[in-house]
Amino acid sequence: MISSREISRDLLLEYLNTLLKPEIFDDYCPNGLQIEGKTKIVKIAFAVSATVDSIEKAIQEHADALIVHHGLFWKFHGPKTITGPFAKRVKPLIEHNINLFGYHLPLDGHLEIGNAARLAKRLGMTTLQPFGAGKMHGSFMGVKGQLATHAQALAEILEKTVQHPVMLATPSPSKRITSIGIITGGANSQWQLALKDGLDAYITGEMSEHDWHEARESDIVMLAGGHHATERFGIQALMAKVEEQFNVPCVFIDSENPA
Repeated sequence: MISSREISRDLLLEYLNTLLKPEIFDDYCPNGLQIEGKTKIVKIAFAVSATVDSIEKAIQEHADALIVHHGLFWKFHGPKTITGPFAKRVKPLIEHNINLFGYHLPLDGHLEIGNAARLAKRLGMTTLQPFGAGKMHGSFMGVKGQLATHAQALAEILEKTVQHPVMLATPSPSKRITSIGIITGGANSQWQLALKDGLDAYITGEMSEHDWHEARESDIVMLAGGHHATERFGIQALMAKVEEQFNVPCVFIDSENPA
């Protein structure tokens, strides 16, 4: 651990990039430093998403950096003007000289502190392995592992763990489960990867109407515990790593989001 109450922006960026390896992912967004702020960082805020709420709270906390899973820039949005709701997010960060760091897929599939791995460990899964291969060699979006249970019991355990209502698609509530794949967030259609791997169940954050039908008709159990709710664990694990490494005060901002 580095004994310090202050860290440079460049050193923090180097640490995060070394830990999360964004270069191996073909992502939908830029990973790393998205908005440049102060060169010296004394306090860091962490949140699932960079929203008006999390940004305002980071300002209230006098944070010099905000590290999130969902940043501000996405390929599917295309070029954007800094107006309207988008301006309400960007302008306060610039006005208060706050650094914004975002890590999307690198924080989903990390085997130690990733969203899927942390959720799997909370559920009691064992023998965790990478799951959901990305487009680039060595990149994975989630994990798979072992857990002996049945469909309804897994839904109840998941709901208690994520503290969010769970959608369950299953051919039978009593269907036995020994193997589970997890990709958190909006990986609706990736249950097909779990089916291809011969897994009994698949956990994600969202579920569409047709996935509910198709998954249960394919004899696989699918569960959705909320996009935000399933992706709170990775960013908190990252916060603990940063706090331990640099001895800098950190705070987690848990914004309300029922989706």
